[in-house]
Amino acid sequence: MQTNFLSQQFNAGSLAENSTACPANATICDGTSCVLTGDNFNHTLSVVLSTVLTIMLALVMFSMGCNVEIKNFLGHIKRPWGIFVGFLCQFGIMPLTAFLLSLAFNVLPIQAVVVMIMGCCPGGTASNVIAYWVDGDMDLSISMTTCSTLLAMGMMPLCLFIYTKMWTDADAIVLPYNSIGLSLVALIIPVSCGIFINHKWPSKAKIILKVGSIVGAVLIVLIAVVGGILYKGSWVITPKLWIIGTIFPAAGYTLGFFLARLAGLSWNRCRTVSLETGMQNTQLCSTIVQLSFTPEQLELMFTFPLIYSIFQLLFALLILGGYRLYRRHHVKTKTDIEKTAQKEDSKSSAKINGGFVSDEMK
Repeated sequence: MQTNFLSQQFNAGSLAENSTACPANATICDGTSCVLTGDNFNHTLSVVLSTVLTIMLALVMFSMGCNVEIKNFLGHIKRPWGIFVGFLCQFGIMPLTAFLLSLAFNVLPIQAVVVMIMGCCPGGTASNVIAYWVDGDMDLSISMTTCSTLLAMGMMPLCLFIYTKMWTDADAIVLPYNSIGLSLVALIIPVSCGIFINHKWPSKAKIILKVGSIVGAVLIVLIAVVGGILYKGSWVITPKLWIIGTIFPAAGYTLGFFLARLAGLSWNRCRTVSLETGMQNTQLCSTIVQLSFTPEQLELMFTFPLIYSIFQLLFALLILGGYRLYRRHHVKTKTDIEKTAQKEDSKSSAKINGGFVSDEMK
């Protein structure tokens, strides 16, 4: 409904001297700030990049599916305790956290609504890539992303109805069910193909997984950089939204991890639930915002999804770096365990056969 809007700050002194300081194509001009419609180049660039990134994301999800075993995946569906915990985090913790942050910082009603929309969105596919790199439960990660996207059809309207009544009429928020459906299809089809490849050709699936995990990590950073370039003119918003955009993802990661631990899940599943909770589908949030609000309202909060996206990525990278550092110094890898087992077998064999044990084996 609305396309990309770029806000551009102007010098107050020049405005005082020239009342026509705002460009002719400005849709809003309140004397200190103008909102401009996106130019044709930016629009074309956005469409091209969106197409390329969507194709790349589908390929990455295909590679992530190559790490999923049908037996384990169906096990999570049949005994959905982990998925249920993730559901409580996604549609319990995140909307409540968004509500409390909006109250605590006393933001404008329209800004509170965009924070609530972000809190009610399902998990994003980037969480699957990060879950792989922190040795999470990939079967649980993908099943959680799929279920949260599917359940968002009903849970998003319900959560928005409950939490946004004090700021706006929930009917004023347009939910793009077609976008949610497309996200679901774009997730299920590539992952299903990956699961099939893993079932039929496990050795080839491992190669695809390694390549896809690296491409996925690059893609996540690329999306954040592209978003920053396309919307570089929209960075001037209230500091309160910057603070909320910093605290919110960190709270999601932390609370998701502790709730999963309280529920008795294993450590790798706790890491998985944590990432699924904190990493939201920010593209969906941006779509809802653009469909639901006027240019005047967009000026006040359009950049929040991008701010959240950048900080959720930053904290995810910190979690990844911390985990990798911990694993290097405190956790034996699978290769280390195999080498230790081979040494012990060699020692046992030498004792049984009356042979000697070399210094290398001691």
